[in-house]
Amino acid sequence: MPSNVFCNRTLNMKRVNYIGVDMDHTLVRYKSENFESLAYNIMREKLVANKKYPMFILDLKFQYNRAIRGLIIDRIRGNLLKLSRHSAIRLSYHGLSQIDYSKQNRIYKSTYIDLKDKSYDKIDTSFSIAFATLFGQLVELKDNKEKNNLPEYPTMAKDLNEVLDEAHRDGSLKSVVRKNLSTYIIKDPDVVKGIEKYLKHDKKFFIVTNSDFEYAKMLLEYAINPFLKGTKTWQNLFTFVIVSAKKPDFFFSENDFLKIDVNSGHHHQLKESLSPGVYSGGNANRFTADLGLEPDEILYIGDHIYGDIVRLKKDCAWRTALVVDELDEEVKGLKKAQPYIKKINSLMAKKIPLEIKIDNLISKRIEAGKTHHEAKIKSLIQRSSETDKKISPLIKKQNLLFNPYWGEVMRVGIEESYFAYQVERFACIYMARLSYLLDVSPRIYFRSAKRELPHERALSASHE
Repeated sequence: MPSNVFCNRTLNMKRVNYIGVDMDHTLVRYKSENFESLAYNIMREKLVANKKYPMFILDLKFQYNRAIRGLIIDRIRGNLLKLSRHSAIRLSYHGLSQIDYSKQNRIYKSTYIDLKDKSYDKIDTSFSIAFATLFGQLVELKDNKEKNNLPEYPTMAKDLNEVLDEAHRDGSLKSVVRKNLSTYIIKDPDVVKGIEKYLKHDKKFFIVTNSDFEYAKMLLEYAINPFLKGTKTWQNLFTFVIVSAKKPDFFFSENDFLKIDVNSGHHHQLKESLSPGVYSGGNANRFTADLGLEPDEILYIGDHIYGDIVRLKKDCAWRTALVVDELDEEVKGLKKAQPYIKKINSLMAKKIPLEIKIDNLISKRIEAGKTHHEAKIKSLIQRSSETDKKISPLIKKQNLLFNPYWGEVMRVGIEESYFAYQVERFACIYMARLSYLLDVSPRIYFRSAKRELPHERALSASHE
């Protein structure tokens, strides 16, 4: 099994005949920090120009490590939250300041968050870091008594959403990318090489992107064409290219397909069945039906957990793969952390029996109604405390290998993060780059590992 493609759900690639890819951040990779910085600057400028925010917010500086993918915004309280797989708050910031555990409990009472509550926004778009960072900075300014003429927290969250949507609609973002392709776009010859390999195995590729035709054409010519031989272009690699798809609606709507003339860019209503070419809009159900495919013959690969993966899995039976760009750095951090993790596990293996002995002795004392084992209990508590003092600095050193504010993307403490839970639940496979999947055999059989339940782990441990 390849070491850099990770399997949640068994997937037989021999069964897959069509491979669909999102374009932005999947087929065409972006230089994430540069692109997030661009989004940050445009949102900040639009807040001043269109929402009449004070000019001093233009002095704010982008901090790429201030946020990670998968955070939740509490619009009412001005907080950023990192949740466990069970939607329990495990780490939180108000503005740029971490909220300590006791204060967090006072604020939220129950630490479990109902994400259907409209007070909370999931930050899982392409610009999650820019969005969350700017929100945190604005909250920090709002709380500053000298500069308190900013809107209330919910209004700031709403305004950020609106200016980001506007930046997409009016071309503010894409116009800058067009003029500076080398600053924002990564050319990856391994992607082209991998697609060509898969084509030899009779796999067919298609693109489904929310970007418009002109922008998609420009990126494909820049990132794909240079690595093709002779007169080949990106059109030779992709049987279908679907632009302006309006994902996630594409996966459950009945929107019509429009055929696009590649030379003129003109659109016309499609009345006949789909045939190879370039289209706008459309929907997954018709795509599957017109091609006479079973849904599980199609694998779709994207980078957006909600727009590409969650809604697809809920509304469509295609197989799914998620690109998690941060995964390469996360895996590097985990490799470096192994010595700390081993030491922590070894110390915990010593601490847990101490805790069991302490609990048993205290229980016996309570049940007997007498003072018993006081000296022994005190000695065991001291030994447990000394072990904690050894564990604490190791955990701090381990955490320094990841984001300094939020830690790992896929974990929060010993639990999976809410983002990791979504990945596990909805993505059949996942990897840091599309090229990692394209590097393996097109005939590979991805097999998910058996996941032990707590009672099974206990049984295994008792037989060791």
